[in-house]
Amino acid sequence: MKKIKITQVKSAIDRPERQKLTLKALGLKKMNASREVESTPQVLGMIQKVSHLLKVEEA
Repeated sequence: MKKIKITQVKSAIDRPERQKLTLKALGLKKMNASREVESTPQVLGMIQKVSHLLKVEEA
């Protein structure tokens, strides 16, 4: 399965609780934190919900 690299580029402060929980589910805890994840439909949906806070690249 294809891997993608996600990096949190904006803060979760003053965001709705659902967006904070989505970032936590993606494994992002701090600003500029990066993580490589599998490109599954579930993960892509989570990325789409918080895309304004992330930078997405192919790994």
